[in-house]
Amino acid sequence: MRHNRVINHLGRTSSHRKAMLSNMATSLIIHKRITTTTAKAKALRTFVEPLITKSKEDSTHSRRVVFSYLKDKTAVAELFREVSPKIAERPGGYTRILKIGNRIGDNADMCILELVDYNEAMLGREAAKTKTTRRRRTTKKKDEAVAETKTPKADKAKAKKSEKPVEKAEEAAGESVSE
Repeated sequence: MRHNRVINHLGRTSSHRKAMLSNMATSLIIHKRITTTTAKAKALRTFVEPLITKSKEDSTHSRRVVFSYLKDKTAVAELFREVSPKIAERPGGYTRILKIGNRIGDNADMCILELVDYNEAMLGREAAKTKTTRRRRTTKKKDEAVAETKTPKADKAKAKKSEKPVEKAEEAAGESVSE
């Protein structure tokens, strides 16, 4: 029985697993999005979210604690300078896992792990959804396009009608001149 064995060992030794999670967390903080297997992403989420929570308080102690996990000075600087101000009011849930299917070689379940506040496409879609609350199907653009397609036909008809009186007027003027 596996009671109280909650950690996923990922088929690695303890030192290998810690190094792998540290490197993946560094990549996630620097690039804001990484592609990995679902099992690694779930393990990484439990590794990196407490570090992001620690970064909310910018003190020497919290920087040293985070550095002891990440072991990369640029990632720690990026986390405290750029990431933590953006997630300051968020109470948790800093990462998102998007499943993208299976890997071709070994059919492993793949996903994208990203920081929530850095996906502009998702943030843009939410803003667009709040704006669109229309009840009708027609729009002004469609009405204008319909009006433009009707306008050239009407102009041609008006031009034909206007040519006929001009010709009749010229004939009348020509008859009066010859008379």
